[in-house]
Formats: sequence, structure tokens, C-alpha cells
Amino acid sequence: MVSYNLVYSQVEKLNFSLEEAINYAQLNNASLKSADLQIKAAEAIKWETISTGLPKINASINYSNWIKQQVSLIPAAAFDNTQSIIDVVNNYFDIDQNNNSINQVEGLIPLRFGTKQSIDGNISLSQLIFDGTYFVGLKSVQIYVDIEQGIRNKTSVELKKSTIESYGNVLLAKESVNIINKNIKIVENTLNEVIKIYENGLTEEENVEQLQITLSGLQSNLKNSLLQEKLASQLLNLVLGLEIDQEINLTENFENLIDKNINLSVISNNSNIKKSADYIIKDNEKTSKELLVFYEKTKLLPTINAFINAGYSGYSDNFDFTDKSQKWYGSTIFGLKMDIPILSSGEQLSKITRAKIELEKSTLQLSELEKKLNIEINLAKGNYQFAIEDYYNKKRNLELAERIERKNQIKFYEGVASSFELKEAQSQLYNSQQNYLMSMFKIINTKAKLESLTSENNKN
Repeated sequence: MVSYNLVYSQVEKLNFSLEEAINYAQLNNASLKSADLQIKAAEAIKWETISTGLPKINASINYSNWIKQQVSLIPAAAFDNTQSIIDVVNNYFDIDQNNNSINQVEGLIPLRFGTKQSIDGNISLSQLIFDGTYFVGLKSVQIYVDIEQGIRNKTSVELKKSTIESYGNVLLAKESVNIINKNIKIVENTLNEVIKIYENGLTEEENVEQLQITLSGLQSNLKNSLLQEKLASQLLNLVLGLEIDQEINLTENFENLIDKNINLSVISNNSNIKKSADYIIKDNEKTSKELLVFYEKTKLLPTINAFINAGYSGYSDNFDFTDKSQKWYGSTIFGLKMDIPILSSGEQLSKITRAKIELEKSTLQLSELEKKLNIEINLAKGNYQFAIEDYYNKKRNLELAERIERKNQIKFYEGVASSFELKEAQSQLYNSQQNYLMSMFKIINTKAKLESLTSENNKN
């Protein structure tokens, strides 16, 4: 039992390439799952709307039992022999609580109509024949589904970009930790050598102190980089839809990603703005405003409904409806109902005017969005091209900084260069290393941004 618990408690470490991480996020990210549920809800609303125009069948069964039956009064003059009628009534009715028989009152005779008990069974069929708002509603609800699908596509595109950025953040943090560790080892070796030289009286104490300051700074940077690595990993887990403390292993490295992401041909590609997720969403919103105008206009048209009802009724003074001798009386009725709007005191015309204004606003917004997307794509292309150029520049600077640092190391050991000059060369190297890493990170991010704006990456 103990060994089972130990095995069960171990969490499997997951391995992800960038493409695998993107695919995993598309299946497990909470935001995308929520968008999928919203589409299902929209589909349910669509079928709910469709069902309002389909035939409806309802059935009902009613049972009635008069505990004290209702009395109706009729003029006594309607009968030839009033007294005989009164005697019949007194014999037919039960005696009331005061033990008084029912008598003629002011020329009226009380009578009981019908039986004490009855059962009615009915079934009805109704069908919408014509309603302009219904047909417009069908189109509108489909547009609503399309809008939700567009939002889902946009979420998917944004999720891909977030996954790439988060993946790159983790690689950046890991690479920073590796570089700082290497720098610490180099400085520690140099410091140990200089301490020995100082103990032999061949160098000044200041040289030891300068290296100690450099080492202390690197150790502090290492702690910060380790914290950033942990936070970046947790953020990536959140994007992927994993528990934030789940251990994952990234199989890509910066060099591989740079090789995959340097592609200047994407800059020259023509972008189809009208296929972007943002444009499709806004265009569907404009279409919904057009339908709203039509919808308000159709409210001026009549609506026609048809119905047919059929049923059976049984009557008795005792509950013997299950007897074969019980008589049942059938009835059937068919009808049409037409509602015709005649006067709305200008209310409906005002609604139509307001709907037209909303349509005009939506048209302007769509035009504005098209211009904005063009600017954003051009800016993204420019940023991507600059990021590639900056990467090569930072790479050359790093090579120069490495050579300068090595030369100053040699000069320092030979006593030609001071510890201050060595420290300056080391600081320049460390800055160049971080700038180089950031330039790689920018290539990945600007490429992801450009892809999120282009039509090729916004297809369903």
C-alpha cells in the first residue's frame, strides 16, 4: 500500500514543443472552453427561436365536482304552472343548513343546471401562419451565432499569440539563468585566482573587492531570474489550462525558434483585412443592425395564427365515468386569428428611426476598423522587420563584448588592466547578453503579433 501511494503521488512531467503547446492550449484553455460553451448557448437560442414558429400541441383534462352546486334564477312567468315547478325544484335540491326549502323569490324560480360532476378532455393544435418578425428573428439569431463563432475564433487567435509569448518568456528566463550561472562560475574562478595572488602580495585588495561586488551582483540577478522563471512557468501553465505547479519541460530552445521565426516573406504578403477575426465580428454586428431595421418595419405587418381544438366531455351526478354506459360528448373547433396593427401613435416609426441610426453608426465603425487594422498590420510588419535587424545587430555586439571581456581578463592577469576596467568589460558583456536574449524574444513576439492580425491565421 505504501509503495502504491508513492507511485500515485508522482506527477507526470509533460514535454511540449511550441507547436504542441499551442495545440494543447487550444483544447484545454479555460477562456476557449468558455467561448465554446457560449456558441452552444447561442445554438440553443437559435433552436428556441425556430421552435416558436413550429406547430404546438397541448392537451388538458379537467375534473369538476360541485360540493354545493350553483343556482340560477329564471322568471316564474316563463312556466304555465309555477307551483308545480317550485315543488319539483324543492324535491330535486338538497335541504339547506337552515332546513328551509327553496322557494320562489320575487317572481323568480331557482334552478340548478347541469350535473354535480363533470370531466373534460381537450387537445389543441396551433400554428403560426405569418409573422414578419419571426422570419427576421430567424436570420438575426443566425447572425448572433456567427458573432459568437467570430468571438471564439478571435479568442483562439489571441490564445495562440499568448501561448507563443508565454513559451518564449519561459525560454528567456531559463536562458537568463543559464547565462548568469556561467558568468558566476567564471567570476568565482577569477576571484579565487586573484585572492591567491593577493595573499602572495602581488595585487591590491581593491581588485579582490571589485570582483566580490561583481559576484554579489550576479548572485542577486540569479535569484531574480529564478523567480522570473518560476512565474513565467506558472503563467504558461495557466495559458495551457494546467495546474500552475505542474512541472513541464520545453523541448524548444531560442536558437531553434529563431530559425523558425525569421521569415521576411511574411512582410511582403498581402493581408486580407476582411478575413480577420475583428473585421468579421464587426461586419456581423453591422448585419445584425440591418436586420434590426427590417425587424422594426415588419412590426407594421399583420400576424396570422391558426388553431384547432378537439375534446370530449362527460357529465354525471356520481363518479361513474369509468362505466361503459357513460356518455361522452365530442366537440371540435377550427379558427384563424389575425392581429392587425392600426395605430401606434408614432412609437413604431420612432423605433425604426432609432434602428436606422444604430445601423449608420455600425457602418462608420466598420469603416474605421478597416483603416485601423491596416495601420496595425503595417506597424506589426515594421516592428517584425526591425526586430530581425536588431537581432543581428545585438548578436554582433555580443560577439564584440565577449572578445573585449576576454582581452581584459588577459590584461588583468598580466597586470596591464585594472579591476575597474575588467568590471566595466564584464558589465558590458552582461548587458550585451541580456540585450541579445531580448532581441530573440522580440522576434518571436512580433512574429506572433503579425500572425494574429493576418487573415491566414484567422481562418476557422
